[in-house]
Parts: sequence; structure tokens; C-alpha cells
Amino acid sequence: DNVTYTITDNITDFIVVERNNIIIDGDGYTLQGTGSGNGFYLSGVNNVTIKKTSIKLFSLGIVLYSVSHNNISENKITNNTIGVGFDSSSTNTISGNNITNNSDYGVAFIGSHFNLISENNITNSNYGVYLTYSLINIISGNNITNNSYHGIFFFGSYFNVISGNNMAYNFYGALLMSSHFNMISGNNITNNARAILLAGSS
Repeated sequence: DNVTYTITDNITDFIVVERNNIIIDGDGYTLQGTGSGNGFYLSGVNNVTIKKTSIKLFSLGIVLYSVSHNNISENKITNNTIGVGFDSSSTNTISGNNITNNSDYGVAFIGSHFNLISENNITNSNYGVYLTYSLINIISGNNITNNSYHGIFFFGSYFNVISGNNMAYNFYGALLMSSHFNMISGNNITNNARAILLAGSS
């Protein structure tokens, strides 16, 4: 525990993380798949940092399942189907990443709570940030642009905060469906086909 693992060459494979309290430093190297599978897979582990890695050509670049207190920072996450996927995970941070050209979702949360998404570049996907059945997450200070459908999409998600983001050149800046008690403030929402739509939401 409390060990830093540093990648020293490009890797054409995947990495399963099974230890708590570690740092994985990509040092600018690439983890590359063949268009399927997961790049980094974390399940049931806590306090793991993944940083400075280029992650591309997977179904899911990074998967976090039933984890908490992990940090995803300063990575280039590109050309995957889903950039970063969270399922049943809480109190994690995604910050300072370039998450672009992922075909379906830049960042997707299912049943995940108390997470922070900040200061990322999230562009050129169908959906930039996608939350379903997720509570009390903060999406702040991100550049969320040029996504084909929605910059931010919520379904059945409550008490989340969307603040200080640049949301431009998406179809919808944000679409909230069946989602209540969310706060949207201080965003730059320009040049979208539609700015914000609240569908069955308050």
C-alpha cells in the first residue's frame, strides 16, 4: 500500500487494479486496446489514483465499479466507446482530464453519488456527461462542447450541482429528465441548438 506504480512503456493490453491506496502514474505513456474490453478496471478498491496516462481504443477506457475515494486526473481518454464509466461508486474525483472523441459517452454514472467532475475537457461524444439514478454529484468548471446530443444528461438524478461549466456547440446544453432538486448556476451556455430542457423535472 501507498506505492506508486510508474508505467515505463506503451502497453497494448488492459490493467485490472486489485490493490487499495496506490498511485498509477502513466508518465505520458499509452494504454491501448483493440476497440473492445476495458482499459483500467477497478472493482471494490479504494483510494487509487490513475494519472498521466493516454487511454484509447477500448469499450470503456476506465471502469469503476463499487469503489470510493479514487482519483482520475491528468489523463488523455480518447477514442473509446465510453471514456469513464462509474457504477455504484461514491466520493470519487475526475479532474483535469482530456476526455474527447469517445463515441457514446465522455463520462457516465449509474447509481453513483457524491462524486466530483471538475476542470475536464469533455468533447466530441454523443453525450458529454451522463447521469442516471445518481445523487449529490458536482459537475463544475468543465469544458463540455461539441457533443452530438447533450452536453449534460440526467435521468432520475437528484440534488446534483452543475456550475461554472462552458457548455457550447452541443445539441442540448443540458437535458434533465425526471430529475428534481438539481442546481444549475454560473454556466456559460451558448451556441447550442437548445440551451436547457427540463422534461418532467423541477
